[in-house]
Amino acid sequence: MSIVSVNLPTRSGITLEVRPVTEADEPALAAFFDRITDEDRRFRFFAAAEHVGHEQLKPLVHTDHFRTESWLGINKGSGEIVASGLLACDGPLDTAEVAIAVCANHKGKGIGWAMLDFLARQAEARSCRRVIAIESRGNHAAIEVEREKGFRPEPFEGDPTLVILSKTFH
Repeated sequence: MSIVSVNLPTRSGITLEVRPVTEADEPALAAFFDRITDEDRRFRFFAAAEHVGHEQLKPLVHTDHFRTESWLGINKGSGEIVASGLLACDGPLDTAEVAIAVCANHKGKGIGWAMLDFLARQAEARSCRRVIAIESRGNHAAIEVEREKGFRPEPFEGDPTLVILSKTFH
């Protein structure tokens, strides 16, 4: 089910080229994560780190291209990587988890919205019944976007600092 590349319009008029990450993209992906804010890096990886290293990038560049897929969102106008999105489905393909990061200088332009819609469609195309995002309760911007897109909050058992936002497909 691997997708080569799609053009994804945003509400601000930016068109993203969204394509799967390859092993050759590891240095560019590392540079992307170096450019996002420390807070966004912490929200994405649930760890405070100045740099995302090879061990954290390995699952993003080595995927099975069905249950797990990692995408780059590239601004077609500038050629710059402005977003990263991950879809990880559970074994029975019942639930898919999504994780998205967007460069600070591209926030508020609809990129997170477009990537979330894209990842949810990918989960649904894999016949997943539900898509979830696990968020730090402090990540108000992501929680707001997900709620606006129809995701409902649920408690994260065992960790009151986290919340699950879920959306069920009909």
